[in-house]
Amino acid sequence: MKRNIACLTLAITALLGSAAVPAFAALFPVTPDLSVPVSQYVTQVNADKSITFRLFAPGAKRVSVITGSTPDSYVSHDMSKDASGVWSWKSGALAPNLYEYYFDIDGFRSVDTGSRFQKPQRQVNTSLILVPGSILDDRAVPHGDLLTVAYHSKELGSERRVYIWTPPGYNGKGEPLPVLYFYHGFGDTGLSAIDQGRLPQIMDNLLAEGKIKPMLVVVPDTETDIVQAIPENFPPKERRKSFYHLNAKAADRELMHDIIPLVDARFNVRKDASGRALAGLSQGGYQALVSGMNHLDSFGWLATLSGVTTTTVPDAGVSAQFTKPALINKQLHNFTVVVGEKDSVTGKDIAGLKSELEKEGIKFDYKVYPGLNHEMDVWRPAYVEFVQKLFK
Repeated sequence: MKRNIACLTLAITALLGSAAVPAFAALFPVTPDLSVPVSQYVTQVNADKSITFRLFAPGAKRVSVITGSTPDSYVSHDMSKDASGVWSWKSGALAPNLYEYYFDIDGFRSVDTGSRFQKPQRQVNTSLILVPGSILDDRAVPHGDLLTVAYHSKELGSERRVYIWTPPGYNGKGEPLPVLYFYHGFGDTGLSAIDQGRLPQIMDNLLAEGKIKPMLVVVPDTETDIVQAIPENFPPKERRKSFYHLNAKAADRELMHDIIPLVDARFNVRKDASGRALAGLSQGGYQALVSGMNHLDSFGWLATLSGVTTTTVPDAGVSAQFTKPALINKQLHNFTVVVGEKDSVTGKDIAGLKSELEKEGIKFDYKVYPGLNHEMDVWRPAYVEFVQKLFK
């Protein structure tokens, strides 16, 4: 009889599947007390411009907040937990800026789940917080429009999008406007230039101050995601061997054959070289260098901000152009090269580029940002300086 019951049980289990097997449901996370204002357990900027970092994690054994923008500048701050399960740590007064941070929760890296301001990345792991009082603020000035333009890239065979800032009141009428094409860095997305780079705020504020000419700013996605160059398929230490070159060639075709024709057709913009600028940071700086030099007759302004260069990722077209200094000097109204003094990612790239440009007699503006590494505290000020030079 026992044997028959056992067989019957197995048969029923097989028929019904796992639903017939008792299981213990996983516990849900604890939620904050609904009678407590949310402001008491989320991160906030204080009146004295200090920041109180908070995280509700009653079950965690150890929590710290990591501040800084690069591994070389990371600082870990131990947080303390109160009786309600909220961990907190308060900084000193900070200079106006956009800051990066993340939480270490028992060894797990986490964004700030109490904030909607995350760093736009392909793998999101960092949060952002703005201490007001700089050009990065949303000021009471006329605002331009930020457009998301979707298109089919014939060169890449995929659906793509670009972000386009147009100046306040732009309606496509009047004199054609010049265009700046700007590429973001590795691991980020087009929104990095928008949300973290703060390009719309910078452009609004500089234009309101009369420091820049009206223009369009076009932000493509630096990553093409072609089968041969999907970033996640390459170990970090081997990206320079093939990834950067393969991706740059694909992005170059997309820029010249898809993006520029799209902008030229849909917006009232200048189509002469002096009416086009090209710039980028880090990987985007390499993109700007590759496309700018391989299509020198299409651009009048060029900038690489802490960019990867042909010092570590060779490009035959760039090398060939560098042998024609007179042509470059005549074509480019400005060629800007910048780097952080302590840049451990592309410092050697920029040093090599600087040496080659000097050797060939190619004119360029060069600036080193003291004490800084491979970070936005270099790229935002550098962008501010470069954009003020354009189209004048």
